[in-house]
Amino acid sequence: MLLLCASGAYADEGMWMINTIDRVLEKKMKAGGLKLDGRMIYDEEKESLSDAVVALAFSCTGSMISDDGLMITNHHCAYSDIHALSTMDHNYLEDGFWAMTREEELPVKGQAIYFLKKIFDVTGEVQRLRDSLDVATRPMAMRRVYKLIEDKYAVLYQGQGELICSSYYNGNRYYMALYQVYRDVRLVAAPPVCLASFGGDTDNWEWPQHKGDFAIYRIYTAPDGSPAEYAPGNVPMHPKKILKIAQNGVRDGDFAMVIGYPGRTNRYASSYAVEEILHIQNPIQAQFRMDQMKILEKWMNEEADVRLKYADKYFGLSNVQEIREGEIYCYNRFDVVEAKRAGEQRLQKWLGDSDLIYQLGRKYEDVAAINQQIVYFQETMVRGTNLHRYANALSRGDTVLAAKELAKLDMRVERDLLRYSLRQFYKYVHREYWGDYLTQVYDRTGGNVDAVLNDVFDGHIRDALISCKIGPFNEKRDKIEAGVSKNQLERDYKDAVYRMKLAGNQPMYPDANSTMRLTYGKVCPLSPRDAVTLASLTTTAGILEKYNPDDYDFSLKPEVRDLLEKHPGIPVNFLTDNDITGGNSGSPVLNARGELIGLAFDGNKESLAGDTYYVEAMNRCICVDIRYVLWILREYAHADNLLAEIL
Repeated sequence: MLLLCASGAYADEGMWMINTIDRVLEKKMKAGGLKLDGRMIYDEEKESLSDAVVALAFSCTGSMISDDGLMITNHHCAYSDIHALSTMDHNYLEDGFWAMTREEELPVKGQAIYFLKKIFDVTGEVQRLRDSLDVATRPMAMRRVYKLIEDKYAVLYQGQGELICSSYYNGNRYYMALYQVYRDVRLVAAPPVCLASFGGDTDNWEWPQHKGDFAIYRIYTAPDGSPAEYAPGNVPMHPKKILKIAQNGVRDGDFAMVIGYPGRTNRYASSYAVEEILHIQNPIQAQFRMDQMKILEKWMNEEADVRLKYADKYFGLSNVQEIREGEIYCYNRFDVVEAKRAGEQRLQKWLGDSDLIYQLGRKYEDVAAINQQIVYFQETMVRGTNLHRYANALSRGDTVLAAKELAKLDMRVERDLLRYSLRQFYKYVHREYWGDYLTQVYDRTGGNVDAVLNDVFDGHIRDALISCKIGPFNEKRDKIEAGVSKNQLERDYKDAVYRMKLAGNQPMYPDANSTMRLTYGKVCPLSPRDAVTLASLTTTAGILEKYNPDDYDFSLKPEVRDLLEKHPGIPVNFLTDNDITGGNSGSPVLNARGELIGLAFDGNKESLAGDTYYVEAMNRCICVDIRYVLWILREYAHADNLLAEIL
């Protein structure tokens, strides 16, 4: 089994378009163990597995598991919704939430669930529109192109759903997707974070893990079954397809298939693009977010109400910070830049006398300094504080909205965050980009950041946040680029890669773009380092081994610990070698018969080059075992009502 995993005999790099399962791909999947016909995975005319897979506003994936509209996804995908529904009296993050009747289910504001109905090729039409609007010289014109083509088909499919046109293969192909969208969504079940996210940020992107990372919603419709906004008289939806729960669990070598909505990848990026990420973007983002997390941690550990207010913000910070740090590690460990350079040598040979690759490298050199300045600006004055909505409401004179935004914040925390951001801003951003207010107050206070901070909080919050704008940075970059932009050359480079692979008849999947994709592989262990092999399955015994009441990430509610001590061998998480990325969170993991064996929720640290480069031997998908989900529902929540509906 170890040899099979290492060799990739069954696994396949790629997030394949769900509507392009051809004989070649189906044959490869069947060689890996698939027991289904390809038409049972996706079929526009008949019921298929894809009908049970949904997008949660294209940020995560979910799947239908009951005839009365139950939809399961990851807890971390539902985190913001659970956070928004929580109060100090009813902290559903810490205590969990279980609706024992449908009347107890909680309406979720702002959620939207997308069901794919069909997808079709509109390449010729889009390319003709694109050429007629001269998109090459007017970058924003592509928005106009999408609107025109979507409006055209909206007439043809009036009343049947929402249409979204997407680009594939760097604009060489375009497909239109028709979605049915449901907006009456209600929270049904969510375990407490000590179960859902045991190990927290410490274990994030690591293996082994022990997370019960799931949550359950129910989708409602109007009484006639049509999509509708929330109303008390709405009824549970009856999906076209639901997933059957697997009963036999998983073993090494078992076929595993993931269907979901991966967000964005950039697998065909140049070596120069990777260098920019490695040396400019990621080091700044990783360091600044780590420092901001430390500020939040201090306050969150001291006061419970601050922890509740900032739990969602901290969760977002930590996830990105660890990704950026992990990408740096992987880019260096796996020599990604050099691997990309080797590919560019092959491309140059195919291109002949073209100087495209040379020009691309020169352009990245030219804009490196200004791009670094932009990252410093964005990480300090754009996203370094949570005061923007409050400041904007004040500037419009909307005191009611300002009060609502202020209630979401703790100004002591915001003061510390802004102090840090101002220090980094003045240290790293060149004076020519500071803007009038931040320049004047710096000079007036003699560069004393605490004095600047006092001035800002003495009625100048809005002035501080809008003083420095992106415009001057972009103007400087435009002057440096003078002619063909770096982005246009990068697009030309990707187009050349596409044409070379097409000419060589090489199978090529498009970069992820938040559309439905399929990946296949198998359950298998991981060998992350020399002489280290990690098993593919964890159990509840590992939770007790890691338990530490003095560490929030590894603490447990007393009743949870007592229950786990009685059940030390329940399967918790497992590994597959499926190719996934952000957006796949919550995706159903299916066995050879299309039955639900788990939910994808994370990747391993060694796979974090994956947005730009796939490392076959190291790529893993971490999944919560459906048996653990059922065990929590049965033994902890005593949610017999849900079990009866699901099984």
